[in-house]
Amino acid sequence: MAYLLSCSALQAQAQVPNQTSSVSSSKTANDTVVVSGSRSASKLSETAASIGLVTRAQWDEEKPKSVGEIINRIPGVFWNDLGNEQHSMSIRQPISTNAVYQYLEDGIPIRPLGVFNHNALNENNMNAASGVEVVKGAASSLYGSNAVGGAVNFLTQRASRTPTGFWGVRVDDTDGFARVDSGASNTWGDLGLRFSHYSSHRQSQNWQEYSGGSKDSFSLRADFNLSATSWMRASFIKTNLDSETPGSLFETDYRNSVGKSLNTFTWRKDIASRANVAWEGETNKGGLTTVTAFARKNDHGQLPNYTITGCAGTVCRGTLNNNHVESLGVDVKHEQNLAWNKSKLVSGFTIDRSQNDYVSDNLAITRDTATGRYVSYMLNSAKNPLGVRNYSADIANNAAFAQIEFVPLEKLRIVTGARYDSISYDFQNNLTPGANYGAANEVRSFSRVTPKLGATYALNSDNSFYGNLSQGFTPPEVSQLYGKTAVPDLKPAIYDNTELGWRAALLDGSVKLDSAIYRLDGKDTIVSYTPAVGDSGNKNAGQTRSEGLEIALSQDGKWMDWRVGATWAQHTYLNYKVSDKVGAIEDYSGKTMKQAPAHAINASVAYKFAPGARIALTLIKQGSSWMNDANTVKYEGHTLFNVHASQKLQGGWEVWGQVRNLTNQRYSDSASSSYKGTGTYSPNMQNTYQLGAPRSVMLGLNKSFGA
Repeated sequence: MAYLLSCSALQAQAQVPNQTSSVSSSKTANDTVVVSGSRSASKLSETAASIGLVTRAQWDEEKPKSVGEIINRIPGVFWNDLGNEQHSMSIRQPISTNAVYQYLEDGIPIRPLGVFNHNALNENNMNAASGVEVVKGAASSLYGSNAVGGAVNFLTQRASRTPTGFWGVRVDDTDGFARVDSGASNTWGDLGLRFSHYSSHRQSQNWQEYSGGSKDSFSLRADFNLSATSWMRASFIKTNLDSETPGSLFETDYRNSVGKSLNTFTWRKDIASRANVAWEGETNKGGLTTVTAFARKNDHGQLPNYTITGCAGTVCRGTLNNNHVESLGVDVKHEQNLAWNKSKLVSGFTIDRSQNDYVSDNLAITRDTATGRYVSYMLNSAKNPLGVRNYSADIANNAAFAQIEFVPLEKLRIVTGARYDSISYDFQNNLTPGANYGAANEVRSFSRVTPKLGATYALNSDNSFYGNLSQGFTPPEVSQLYGKTAVPDLKPAIYDNTELGWRAALLDGSVKLDSAIYRLDGKDTIVSYTPAVGDSGNKNAGQTRSEGLEIALSQDGKWMDWRVGATWAQHTYLNYKVSDKVGAIEDYSGKTMKQAPAHAINASVAYKFAPGARIALTLIKQGSSWMNDANTVKYEGHTLFNVHASQKLQGGWEVWGQVRNLTNQRYSDSASSSYKGTGTYSPNMQNTYQLGAPRSVMLGLNKSFGA
């Protein structure tokens, strides 16, 4: 979005202590400054962790339709599109909805611990971000529980120094999609303000039946200089998403139908608000303290398609539910430069208190057996009370962390740290506990200390190496414990991460390389076990192993730029045995985890054929993956091509266009099967596919005001 600060302006701001934006250098791979690797501004070359980042300039250049289109260019990251900004995620883990990621905004979790939602990134305002940084691998030593596969940190834009504004519109007739973007910013003396907004709408009937939706998102950020050594930042964001949910298709419809939906009434409505107020100042010589007070309020109501199950003839079961969360908390961080060996200490604590209220009713759903569509529903609580829920949980999360960096040798930097997290659930069942209405009242607690040890070595100004040993910690979620009738015997999952990386500026600094090889060993990994389509539960897998290689290469020239992000990965159950409903043992030890593509490539080449003009071809390749844990049903993978062209005109105007899925491939980002590898194989009852979009054309027009 053209109203955002230029790259040179962002680089100038990197010298300001309260800068929250990532900064990308134009010269060498080792000039890049990030804030997510140590919770303070640091050179990427001195960060002992794998971090992928996308700058606002790159965001504006590619004009993504969703968050996924921009972060998927980072090797090892895959945002799985579920429609209308709904998504699941894969960062050094299989594609899943599991709580193994931490989603952040300016370093503060978007959602409280214990109430993870795989759709949480739709609570962000894409227009308000100055960039995004993704810490890959276990990062619990800094960001606490759930930061196992990675931590995704969106950085908000501060105000521009002079008046700026932006307006843009885009339409995609194939998808029935339209979006309007707007924003304005200025600084008056010591006070700077930035307003960012976008509103999108997708028609209900487009290439896909029953897939409409709308989103309205606005943000306001204020920055105020209190003195030469202290300042304040306040931000508020509100998003409202209303989406129909067509769901997935069985085998025959996926292969033979274009855009069919089995669902005609399922939906999801999300209303999310967040407010942060941060004070930051130099509290002592060489010391910088940040105190952030934050509040959240979320309502997530849905009639979910994925709970429709148990069909007998024309009658099926379903649910209607609402999940409400309110939070208050404070996050305190202190950075202290020490005289000894160029050392730096970053430490702090977090206190987060949340109230989680959940209600769920059962539905009787009517299915048209001729078409397979679910056509109507009615409340069915009295006849089928099993699964009716009405509970609340008070969530208390306390944490403290410390990390120290020092330079024992001229080119060697060591970092070591740890974090203590405790979480407790005070569960209150508002119904009579028992066989139908859930568990009895209880208080359940979990805690863990997660350490990290890492090092970076600067071979020269263009080459640096790093390695780290770190640990991740994931306690069971509220819904995993109390969503069913009985409380499952779930233990926290522990992950040990080993990683080596090489960053370089090759060919006289014109080509940037960022690579990593990793192994992530999980113990008691919490996985979703599916004994039948639509029926799932949570279990601890004994041991899992995820290992892989990630490579990012890029070059930005006067007439041409290109990038390649490639990932090769293997996700394995080292030890995983479960019992099915009739007591038989299913042993998946040694099997590849489902929905875990063996490789992925996201690459682009662009030609700048005239001043202000650019045309780019993008390749998106997803390798084959097993659809079930028994490794007997496979998704073949897919290869897609996108084209993007833009032309900047005089007066701040820009016209642009995109063609997605240029060759009109049939594909699925998410394919799974409930077939266990034995007994009767019924693809049209056991295999499900989330259908990808066909070829579509989007056109856009932008107008920017001010410098």
